[in-house]
Amino acid sequence: MSETLRQARFAELTTTELYALIKLRVDVFVVEQTCPYPELDGRDTEADTVHVWYERDGRPVAYLRVLTGPDGSARIGRVCTAADARGGGLAGQLLAEALAVVGDRPCELEAQSYLVDFYARYGFRAAGPEYVEDGIPHTPMRLAVS
Repeated sequence: MSETLRQARFAELTTTELYALIKLRVDVFVVEQTCPYPELDGRDTEADTVHVWYERDGRPVAYLRVLTGPDGSARIGRVCTAADARGGGLAGQLLAEALAVVGDRPCELEAQSYLVDFYARYGFRAAGPEYVEDGIPHTPMRLAVS
């Protein structure tokens, strides 16, 4: 099977695309990880937010978003892969694409702690102590600047 890389700002998304992206996020974070939390946080609609995803047969199978902070820094979040698409390297490919969007800006993310080593392969380093959010250990991480 072949995946197609997609990228769009909120205003460029069709309602069908938006629905499918939110469904993937809810399926992973709310249903699978049993974390009832406000998935729709208002950040998706910000003019500088870039949604990046892979789709297969018209269905998103891996997703993340790149946010811009008030100081111009980047924040990667909502990184997820559909259960039936895991193990094929899509998350890594997606993260590489996100880093191209980030460019040379400072970048942070809040990693689920079991994924710290994964993000470290892309240059991220722990930037604070582990904490628990929605019952899941997380570690703040920052992209190491060379």
